Amino acid sequence: MSAPRLGAWSPALSVSVVVPARGGQDKLDLTLAALAAQTYPEHLMEVLVVDDGSDPPIRLPEIRPFNTRLVRVRDGWGISNAVNTGVKAADGEIIQRLDSDMVACKEHIEALARWHHVTDYLVTIGMKKFVDAPPVTPEQVFRAGHLGELFDLETAVASSTEATIAKTDGLRKSRNPYHVCTGPTFALPREVFHAVGGLDPTVARGEDTEFSYRLAMHGVVFIPDMDAQAVHLGLPSQHRDRERAVRAVEPYLAHRIPLRRDLRKEPGRRWLVPYVEIVYDIAGASEQEVRQAVSAALDGKLQDVVVTLVGPWSRLAGGRHSLSDPDFDLRLLRDLFAHDERIRLIDEAAPSPAPIPFRYRGPVDVPLHRVTLERMIESVQKDLTGVLVVDLPDGRTARLERTSALGRALLLTGAGAVVDGADGVTDLSGVDDVDKIIDVTHGVRHEPPDRFWPAPKQPDQPKQPEQQKQTGQAQQSGQPKRPGQGAAAPSSAPKAAAQTPSAPPQKRLLRRIKSALRNN
Repeated sequence: MSAPRLGAWSPALSVSVVVPARGGQDKLDLTLAALAAQTYPEHLMEVLVVDDGSDPPIRLPEIRPFNTRLVRVRDGWGISNAVNTGVKAADGEIIQRLDSDMVACKEHIEALARWHHVTDYLVTIGMKKFVDAPPVTPEQVFRAGHLGELFDLETAVASSTEATIAKTDGLRKSRNPYHVCTGPTFALPREVFHAVGGLDPTVARGEDTEFSYRLAMHGVVFIPDMDAQAVHLGLPSQHRDRERAVRAVEPYLAHRIPLRRDLRKEPGRRWLVPYVEIVYDIAGASEQEVRQAVSAALDGKLQDVVVTLVGPWSRLAGGRHSLSDPDFDLRLLRDLFAHDERIRLIDEAAPSPAPIPFRYRGPVDVPLHRVTLERMIESVQKDLTGVLVVDLPDGRTARLERTSALGRALLLTGAGAVVDGADGVTDLSGVDDVDKIIDVTHGVRHEPPDRFWPAPKQPDQPKQPEQQKQTGQAQQSGQPKRPGQGAAAPSSAPKAAAQTPSAPPQKRLLRRIKSALRNN
């Protein structure tokens, strides 16, 4: 995928630049002066300065873009609330988020917006360096040909964003590219902003990272553009007190970004967003099958889960009902699970489990082994496979879906998109099969079930008469037994009776799977 060359194309989409501000009028004046000098067409760009309760109130300076509006926050507070307020008032097809202490190069908006003329599922990320604010005026900023005329870029503090982008080949090799989309400057389609619900006003710290995580679960592609340069006036708070800044953001990210496994090491905890959604369609299943499946799902080695039971729950009318009610079992299950926060009862599964990063779907009469989910996730995380399909012995399947891959497929379904996959460029025009799309974008892998439903340990073989005799002699002589065994047999002891010939591999596997399913 490539974008048109700067200055050699004709923009057509309108851009709304949303600038949340709380105080800092002097820096805001420089930000607006830089926006007034942008190469993006004036008639396609508006700027919304959102005053988040500044005292004294923010004012619009003389040097500013032609179409600049001042929006004052009436309800709520904080950056997230301010950005959401600005987007609600915006008219543009592209939303550009920009901090009020950033001075952007004159090609900044054009560089990020050009990608959105190529396709509509991207989030473009601008670059930044940190500088001490020099004594420059808005007039100087407006007239400057490039940032190097205003700031000493050689001594500027580089952003970790640029280092990460360089190490991961422009995020192509990044396992979690949302990490670099941290707020000061990024652009995305307005529809995508609303589709993920905007920024979360309840997240007081790390709000941009949490928002970017939800964008990743929605299936977007993050595109950094090195031509979209900017400087940040002053060092951020984490540079001044990094230890406390990291501690302050931890609770918000731990609860909302399950992929941050390093933040979820405390055993027995429950988190706002689970790691895996386990979905069972209970139509036609017995009460006992459902109860066993739910118990196994909640008793696995991986506890960070939620169980979704899909069934006709809405048909259960209120009021009196008799023991001969045809929906007796369904009603019983509802009453059993209604007050467990780890269990959801819904009529129809959602197209995507977002923001939960993984979804398991399998037959309800095949309970999970304690290690099933842990091993399935371990398998897909090795190469970031989009879907892992386990082929069960009876011809049915169980599957683990990566939410970001599923989200990408839903964005591309029927969209006529041309995408870069593992086998080169593929035209997905008219393709509505989600798995076919995921196979192109992320990969779909099939595996046998033996690793995910391992056979139970076999009981110890009964001792032969000669072994029992020698064990008794060892005990009488005071020799200790080995833990969990009898006493060690002397090397001269006769070998046990010949073992039964082993069954063919296919039959052995089938028996192991059935045995594992019965014992879970």
